[in-house]
Amino acid sequence: MTHERFEILAQAYGGDIARWPAAERDAAALLMAAEPEFARIVLGDAGELDAALDLWAPLAVTTTLREAVVASAPTPRRRWGLNAWFLRAGVGAGLAAACAAGLVVGVMLSDLTAATASDDTVSAALSNYDDLSGLVTLEGA
Repeated sequence: MTHERFEILAQAYGGDIARWPAAERDAAALLMAAEPEFARIVLGDAGELDAALDLWAPLAVTTTLREAVVASAPTPRRRWGLNAWFLRAGVGAGLAAACAAGLVVGVMLSDLTAATASDDTVSAALSNYDDLSGLVTLEGA
């Protein structure tokens, strides 16, 4: 373990090695044994910060203060007025118009795709196909 890594771990986890990740403790113990003065200085600085943080405690909130804050909070406003009704009616009318437009376009397209020739006409044209094969040759060219 390097000095820099030891200092980073001391700053992150504090001056007590027991709080450090288990994977780092053995390497830290070896560094502490090899250089006890360096480890004492680094862990001492981190221990001072730990002690300062342990002394801090959040302020207690009294029931009176809590009730005063809740009472002063703004009440939610309902937006179910005339504007909301127009908005919902507009969305409904838009959907109804889209459905009607789809129906009209569908009916118009169905007229365009209707068969114009009867099945008998198509059958007759296909049966005479062999007779037309001479027209496609290069005899006339």
